[in-house]
Amino acid sequence: MKKTLIKNGTVVTATDTAAADILIEGEKIAAIGRDLFHSPDTTVDATGCYVIPGGIDAHTHLDLPFMGTSSSDDFETGTRAALFGGTTSIIDFAFQTQGRSLKEGLATWREKAAGRAIADYGFHIAVTDFNPTVHQEVRDLIEKDGVTSFKTFMAYKGALMIDDKQMIGLMNEVKKWGGLVTVHAENGDLADSLIQQNCEAKNLAPKFHALSRPEIVESEATGRAIDIAYAGGHPLYVVHMTCEGALNRVREATKRNQTVLVETCVQYLLLDDSVYERPGFEGSKWVMSPPIRKPKDQTALWNGIDQGLVHTVATDHCPFCLDQKAMGKDDFSKIPNGAPGIEHRMELMHSEGVVKNRITLNRFVDLNCTAPAKIFGLYPKKGSLSVGSDADIVIFDPKVQHTISQSTHHMRCDYSAYEGWKVQGKVRTVYLRGTCAIDKGQVLIGKGFGQYLPRKKFKE
Repeated sequence: MKKTLIKNGTVVTATDTAAADILIEGEKIAAIGRDLFHSPDTTVDATGCYVIPGGIDAHTHLDLPFMGTSSSDDFETGTRAALFGGTTSIIDFAFQTQGRSLKEGLATWREKAAGRAIADYGFHIAVTDFNPTVHQEVRDLIEKDGVTSFKTFMAYKGALMIDDKQMIGLMNEVKKWGGLVTVHAENGDLADSLIQQNCEAKNLAPKFHALSRPEIVESEATGRAIDIAYAGGHPLYVVHMTCEGALNRVREATKRNQTVLVETCVQYLLLDDSVYERPGFEGSKWVMSPPIRKPKDQTALWNGIDQGLVHTVATDHCPFCLDQKAMGKDDFSKIPNGAPGIEHRMELMHSEGVVKNRITLNRFVDLNCTAPAKIFGLYPKKGSLSVGSDADIVIFDPKVQHTISQSTHHMRCDYSAYEGWKVQGKVRTVYLRGTCAIDKGQVLIGKGFGQYLPRKKFKE
């Protein structure tokens, strides 16, 4: 069994920081301590670097058919880009086709990933039609397939949206078998009404996407989902939270000791709605749902992280190239919603979070690695530097400065949401299950190396 010794680094977990060595044997971490010597086959010097768990991006959309096209990264290109950025595992979304079974949706997405994914992967199930047949599938999905989280959409009426009664039924069934319901919280009817009003008024530029989905669209739906969950005694995970109003609904829920877990995304922490005022059609690059918000919302989200109200940071990586975005050049409502981001989450969170003293180094690891692993049933196999865990390890150099650009990123998208952004801190080396996957800008493993991740039941 091959042995690799990572020496002289600063080992950082969600709770501790210490100078230590890590011994990898096969796919697992075998020992952690000072001055380890076990006659390794390979010794790696991590002097001056942090040694952290591989990142987990719990919100991605690879090879997703949407709005008349498909996201431009498939499971090969998307997971390769993830690895370059220190993300060793993703949890993507397998979509149920309305009127069809959940298991059919899972089978479709597993086929998309099998033999292509380079990093490890699991799935949430996006439930678009909770009917009596679907009701009977939940137990097997949780207990046999290891799919323990189910997503509901409160928006995209006619395509993805389910009503409150369906959501209540899903929450009841999922809780019975130990799963977790996640929610895309936007009031679909209100958003559709505002979209219609703007289209009728010939307000068709990209900025009207954001103006058709104001803060109240998200905060109302967030509060409603939280109240529905509370009524049934259910835990709830809110995906891609963007704004102060929605966060305040979570804050109120804590006063009654309710379990509400919150995810935000890098773009909502770092960008503001001025991106929609860029000339011509450039604002379409940031058309996503929910949209980019105001500077006060960025402040609220950073404070929410500090206060323990925001638990994970993901990307909602759903890239579309510029010719795909151009489907809505004359009508913002036809612009495919989504943007690239899977590659730069860890580096941006270090540069904008740790370096600027918004978060500690341990909180950085928790948000990007450990908390998503714990919430979604992967811990301690993933998201942890501990003996017996998978040797998913990132050697991160905090001193290297670089600039994000479409010309150098590995995502299959012809623009970057962070073009020209100067970053401090760079991923140097990545191990996936003990195998060196990325080293000094080179990918060393190929498609199909990634494994499917069945997950454990949710524990509060």
